[in-house]
Amino acid sequence: MGLDLTDYLPILIFFALAIVMGAGFLVAAWVVAPKSPDKEKVSAYECGFNAFDDARMKFDVRFYLVSILFIIFDLEVAFLFPWALTLTDMPADIAPFAFWSMMAFLGVLTVGFIYEWKKGALEWE
Repeated sequence: MGLDLTDYLPILIFFALAIVMGAGFLVAAWVVAPKSPDKEKVSAYECGFNAFDDARMKFDVRFYLVSILFIIFDLEVAFLFPWALTLTDMPADIAPFAFWSMMAFLGVLTVGFIYEWKKGALEWE
């Protein structure tokens, strides 16, 4: 009835393998990577703009609009996969509610997508 530590051996092997592989990849990248930095390679680049420009400069809002749209539809897929996998294992009294709840969710997102499409939010000039 005592604690059998051999049950934890696969977890220990997994962690050891993860540490060795992670360290190996870091060392390999450091050894193999080309070491010819120039001004353009080491300059900071963030959100499509140079990091040291004037904070009050004009920028295109469409860049942020497209990124927000990507996040929204990416989250839709993130909710859709677990739902689809668990729908078949749900009890018969909950499955119809779960199905129609997801259909309502997808309907709202589809209406939002059509609205954005009609407003021209997806057009890039």
